[in-house]
Amino acid sequence: MSISKQTIRDVNLKDKRVVMRVDFNVPMNEGIVQDDTRIKAALPTIQYILEQNVKYLILISHLGNPEKEIKDAKEKAISKGLEFNEQKYLESKYMLKPVADYLSQLLRKNVLFAAHALGEETKTTINNLKTGEILMLENIRFCKEETAKDAAVREKLAKELASYGDIYVNDAFGTAHRAHASTETIAHFLPAVAGFLMEKELEYLEEKVIKNPKRPFVAIIGGAKVSSKIDVLERLLTKVDRLIIGGGMAYTFLKAKGLSIGDSLIETDMINIARKILQRAYETEIYIYLPIDHIVTRSFASDAEYKHVARGNIDDGWMGMDIGPLTIEKYHGTIKSAHTIFWNGPLGVFEFPAFAKGTIAIAEILSQLPDALTVIGGGDTVSAINKANVADKMSHISTGGGASLELIEGKTLPGVAALMNKELGGKSPLIKEVLSCIS
Repeated sequence: MSISKQTIRDVNLKDKRVVMRVDFNVPMNEGIVQDDTRIKAALPTIQYILEQNVKYLILISHLGNPEKEIKDAKEKAISKGLEFNEQKYLESKYMLKPVADYLSQLLRKNVLFAAHALGEETKTTINNLKTGEILMLENIRFCKEETAKDAAVREKLAKELASYGDIYVNDAFGTAHRAHASTETIAHFLPAVAGFLMEKELEYLEEKVIKNPKRPFVAIIGGAKVSSKIDVLERLLTKVDRLIIGGGMAYTFLKAKGLSIGDSLIETDMINIARKILQRAYETEIYIYLPIDHIVTRSFASDAEYKHVARGNIDDGWMGMDIGPLTIEKYHGTIKSAHTIFWNGPLGVFEFPAFAKGTIAIAEILSQLPDALTVIGGGDTVSAINKANVADKMSHISTGGGASLELIEGKTLPGVAALMNKELGGKSPLIKEVLSCIS
């Protein structure tokens, strides 16, 4: 099953200068990579490009949201009367040099690093690249133009980045839902194709889950808030055969059904919307599964005392933190007959071991379905799958939580729309000009 966009297989890369957007937005601690999932996911595309005897490969990525996160961290430190070393904080969390070094180890090939994404020094480094070399640019979000809302501002940065190459490869699905300079605007100035990771994401999420799911199709949606999942739930109701709801958002639905939820998380302004979703499901004969028992506690803490209660019996002062064993059994009953399963969002406060049992149990159930297509929609669900040690048993684990949800919602992802369509015979739907080579 192929996607509608051109990929690196569809273009001649020999002797070309390739600019590739990757998503190396990985968790860091004191300059050390904590989770290399996204880095490893880009390796097949990087290795393929190098095998095509390209002139050179330039990698562009972001890491966190430096401007906002540094501001928040500084304000927090000041409020506590603590000193804040902005440079040290920047180096420990947002600089990509450690990621370049880590990639070098994985590739067993030296990855050069440019301390700035722009500037004469960077241009000189690029001009001096030898055949087959790799250069990673510093965090692209250090350039404020990257995320500018003004398209003309983004265009200025995109033109500069485009001048580094002959062809653009987007393998950063996790940022494809953002119209940023290095994810979308650059494709206005270079022929743009998908990398293998982008291709795989589109193949599974768009083609195998939304357009042509094998039935029965069951979706599992968890997480804290209904408000962040309304569009997903409404779209899935037109696609799935059964819908499982868990996590904190389940309590808004239970409240909408008139059940007692104690002090559990609830979005009061979402109760009517939850009620409408339940009514719509009833009218279209789509069964929605909600928790029938709970693990509850008096305080939101990892070491809090907890107990097991049935649905409708959560007393005041207690809050739901996880689905109970009866709910796990009920969910198992509908999951085991599914041929396509999409899962996004944990079913409890899984970061606390005492309240991770429900989420882990569902992950293990999915791992025991060899004939089903199991697609994990990024975000915290990936952490849960890894915690359960069943990642290798899933059909596909998305690298983009936000992007995967927007694709499921039916939204157009700017980073995908900008890529060349196969039926255009090599012409980009957006391209304005192809910049000349660096002299």
